[in-house]
Amino acid sequence: MKITKLALSIGVASLMMQLTACKDAGASSDNPLLQKSELPFGAPNFSKIKPSDYLPAIKAAIADQRTNIKAIVDNQEAPTFENTIVAYAESGVLLDRVTSVFFGLTSADKTPEIAQTEKTVTPLLTELENEISFNQELFQRIKQVYDQQHDSLQGEDQRLLEEVYKKFVRSGALLSEEKMARMKEINLRISDLQQQWGDMLPEATNNAVVWVDKVEDLAGLSEGDIAQCKKDAETRGGKAPYCIVIVNTTQQALLTNLDNRDLRRKVFEASVHRADGTGKFNTYPIVVEIAKLRAEKAQLMGYKNYASFSLENTMAKTPDNVYAFLRQLIKDYTPKAEAETKAIEEYARKTMGADFQLQPYDRFYYSAKMKQEMLQLSDDEVRPYFNIDSVQQNGVFYAANRVYGLTFKQRKDIPTYHPDMKVFEVIDKNGQPIALFYSDFFRRPTKRGGAWMSSFAKQSTYRQQLPIIYNVTNYAKAPEGKPTLITWDEVCTLFHEFGHALHGILSNCQYNLLSGTAVARDFVEMPSQFNESFAVIPEVFDHFARHTETGEPMPKELKEKMLKSINFHTAYALGENLAATCLDMAWHMLTPDQIPTADKAADFQREALTAIGLQNDQIPPRYATSYFNHVWGGGYAAGYYSYLWTEVLAVNIADCFAKRGPLKPEVGQDFRDKILSRGNTRDQLQMFTDFTGMKQPDASALLKARGL
Repeated sequence: MKITKLALSIGVASLMMQLTACKDAGASSDNPLLQKSELPFGAPNFSKIKPSDYLPAIKAAIADQRTNIKAIVDNQEAPTFENTIVAYAESGVLLDRVTSVFFGLTSADKTPEIAQTEKTVTPLLTELENEISFNQELFQRIKQVYDQQHDSLQGEDQRLLEEVYKKFVRSGALLSEEKMARMKEINLRISDLQQQWGDMLPEATNNAVVWVDKVEDLAGLSEGDIAQCKKDAETRGGKAPYCIVIVNTTQQALLTNLDNRDLRRKVFEASVHRADGTGKFNTYPIVVEIAKLRAEKAQLMGYKNYASFSLENTMAKTPDNVYAFLRQLIKDYTPKAEAETKAIEEYARKTMGADFQLQPYDRFYYSAKMKQEMLQLSDDEVRPYFNIDSVQQNGVFYAANRVYGLTFKQRKDIPTYHPDMKVFEVIDKNGQPIALFYSDFFRRPTKRGGAWMSSFAKQSTYRQQLPIIYNVTNYAKAPEGKPTLITWDEVCTLFHEFGHALHGILSNCQYNLLSGTAVARDFVEMPSQFNESFAVIPEVFDHFARHTETGEPMPKELKEKMLKSINFHTAYALGENLAATCLDMAWHMLTPDQIPTADKAADFQREALTAIGLQNDQIPPRYATSYFNHVWGGGYAAGYYSYLWTEVLAVNIADCFAKRGPLKPEVGQDFRDKILSRGNTRDQLQMFTDFTGMKQPDASALLKARGL
């Protein structure tokens, strides 16, 4: 696309404004965040960026976007796609660059200074978003282009116009002046509450550690796990020689091997009650206020509840469609879950006596014992074959090479924000570099829980920007000089998050707003869940599952038992996900006057799960209300169902790969061309149909894939 005079004028205005804004905001003109990086791909130069640079840079970038928006509004020429829609889409290019780096750190390395800056800039960014979203002069130009030029545009141009127009409408641009004013207040308050949530939950989780005085109490744990408990205690104040750190989910993986039942109980209770206490770590007041504000926001927009408002912009479209999907899964799952629980309890009673009552903190422990006895398999047998470096290089990267022709070259010359990180240049099959990829695997107190993918820069041919993508996880790092060995679940997480990364790396879109993972929420998890399927393909598995000391592949008998064990007692994993999903939906189906008070939030959780048939103390939600970060701190409100929804898509796509040849480059190229490279440039169901030939996803494949 040619560069218009308006684009040039905006660029000049932007440059002048940057220099002025630097002075006005207290940023010096040599602030590295305000200069285009000279590193490959324009990678952020963490060797030059100081924590004190972020606040003035963000203020300067905010001022820059204000100037660019004003230039669009003040333009005397008739609104066109280029002078209004493209100009709007490109108005925040500097802010995108600065905040992409900053918010990478707020999640992965939130030092006190970064946390303080976040508190300062969050309301500033929300104010800017409100200011732009409710700018009626800007919206009228956008609407005029939409009304007059939509049908004459094609491809990405038409899609960009639709997405920009829809974004403004869904933000409230068509509301009355009075309702618009209230919407601004709601947006600001939700932003403030989510900031409070983002500060409180990590602190609550860190505070919920369980201190252990004697190493004997850790019996059953591996030598590496015990060493990690010792290290965690040292980094958290040393109140005792050891401590067990709580991770983000309800269940804690260490309970699988911990012999001490009372300690298992303490760990489980610490997890469940991390953020619902009577002290400083009680998130319920935040939860109910966010829920009430979302419900009010939906009603302002003319919807019955927030779920109806939120789902309109997804593949599922309506709450009824989501509930129909969930109820079918619940119906098929329930008898299998009951049988699984009964079997585990009966097994435990063989050693614990006929009166033994299985508790949720016992389930993983006795399930593992049962698996070991039935399959003659333990985690300690397989873990030496899952060296994290081999899983990444010989598994994750190897599969991407076989399927998409990608190679990965480590770049030790590119600085990172933490020494544990690695950087790789991604090279396409034609020899051309197409992306940078960062991995940040190990947990630390400054990192929030969980695993995720994001970007320091999204791909855009218009911006001439290649993607700079990163994955973050929270694995326990082995002591210095020893290899980090991970569990099978953690292996799958590496493949999962790299599936997201591939969605960003292989993007080939014109506009930043449409590229990479900028798709419907109930589609975005599909590439990641599908990418997990490569972990069990024999050629890939044999390539990475090698003994960390001998380099020998996993013996055939052990491999067969390990792969068979993947679907051992899988009802739990589905049940915890279903419970969390239905909990999310229940909160967002309420009208403002139906939202419970903070002291009744726990009761509401129990009542909501009982109503849909998922109140099961043996299988609690993967995330309870008080620490459900996806919903209250992230972008999955009325959207957590998408993990199950996209798992169906992923299973359907994996079946297509299996039929056509799972590692055939031509199949990978077809998937890349029709889905991974397309971002949000067309309807996602149509993309699914283009690749699979299926008109609709086949949900029946899900339970079969899970061994149920």
